[in-house]
Amino acid sequence: MKVEIITTGTELLLGEILNTNVQYLSRKLNSIGFDVLYHTTVGDNPERMQQVLEQAMERADIIITSGGLGPTRGDITKEMVMEVCHTESYLDLDTWGRIDEYFRRKGICQPSENNEKQAYVPIGAEVLQNDVGTAPGLWLEYNGKFFILLPGPPAELMDVCEKQLWPRLLQRFTDHGVIMSRTLHLRGVGESLVASKLDELIQAQTNPTIALYARYGEILIRLTAKAKNEKEAEKMLAAAEKNVRKYVDEYIYGIDDDTLGACLGRLLKEQGKTIAFAESCSGGLASSLVTDVAGSSEYLLGSVVSYTNMAKEKLLHVQADTLEHFSAVSRETACEMAVGVRNLLGSDIGVSITGNAGPGASEGKPVGLVYIAVAMNDVVYCQEHHFMSTRTENKLRIAQTAISMAIDKLLEAKNTEDNN
Repeated sequence: MKVEIITTGTELLLGEILNTNVQYLSRKLNSIGFDVLYHTTVGDNPERMQQVLEQAMERADIIITSGGLGPTRGDITKEMVMEVCHTESYLDLDTWGRIDEYFRRKGICQPSENNEKQAYVPIGAEVLQNDVGTAPGLWLEYNGKFFILLPGPPAELMDVCEKQLWPRLLQRFTDHGVIMSRTLHLRGVGESLVASKLDELIQAQTNPTIALYARYGEILIRLTAKAKNEKEAEKMLAAAEKNVRKYVDEYIYGIDDDTLGACLGRLLKEQGKTIAFAESCSGGLASSLVTDVAGSSEYLLGSVVSYTNMAKEKLLHVQADTLEHFSAVSRETACEMAVGVRNLLGSDIGVSITGNAGPGASEGKPVGLVYIAVAMNDVVYCQEHHFMSTRTENKLRIAQTAISMAIDKLLEAKNTEDNN
């Protein structure tokens, strides 16, 4: 079954609100075997919304809308669906009763007159009950097409989907199969090199499919299989992963929800080592990513956000002469920071980050110039990097790069031990 998701609301087009509904719907629909082929966002304009709905009817079997079911004049999704389906509405007393009860639970004696609009249901539609809001979802079939209208607030949309929509879809369409994906996470390699190595596989792909994309300093390979059941899909994904690993196994550090922080944690636990971070331009983001992993207190002893030269001197004992002669954004300062945080917190490994995340030059150093150092086994390693994105994205890429460098040094230490 071909699915188009239509999200409505001028605020989405203006970028005022992040469209998390379409992400949630797409992930779930694909996981239960429905082909989401189109995403469309349209503002609160009757003519344009009608055009979008009519276009969706031409290319999709199931049209799912999100938003526009509220009590205001700008909430027009239901009215426009009724227009293209040539139907009218009636006051559904059960829905009106639930709306009334919802307000009473909140301590409001009665709903406003505007809320009555939400209790009107298109003739022929089934109500998808909303237990956390006032706007019910709706299921309407017209000329072999299925219109599913969902409320816009994410909590309400998810409630309707989990309790009402997903069970109904699976019951109504029993032979759609499943679509499953597996994501391989790579580090230390560029997208073009991965694409070159996998070119033969990508050219020959059918089912499963192979897709590459870059995200914040890492490369992701998404394998997607469509099959009759989960067991068959898992088998297909395992075979596809095996083929991919023949070409890029050395770069793969995790699968699906794995993160660099989790990978670093596994290595630290395996080797019985602890770590500490000294961060300047990344503002503590690297250590934050490490602490996203449950149980990270076993190996992360602490973090110092030494954003100013004063903090670098007083907390990490970076020499004043170093800061004066080489500046805070320098290889020399990074090395002293890494040693300083390791000594301060008594960790096996000290990782430091200092640089200029942007958007303007600092201390005469260009935007994106960053030094990352790792102090371990009485040796200090330092790398120079240049990041060329926005300040926010630079910070994340810098933090990810620092974690990846720590992983490299732990792997090198392990290989040295194994060879001795």
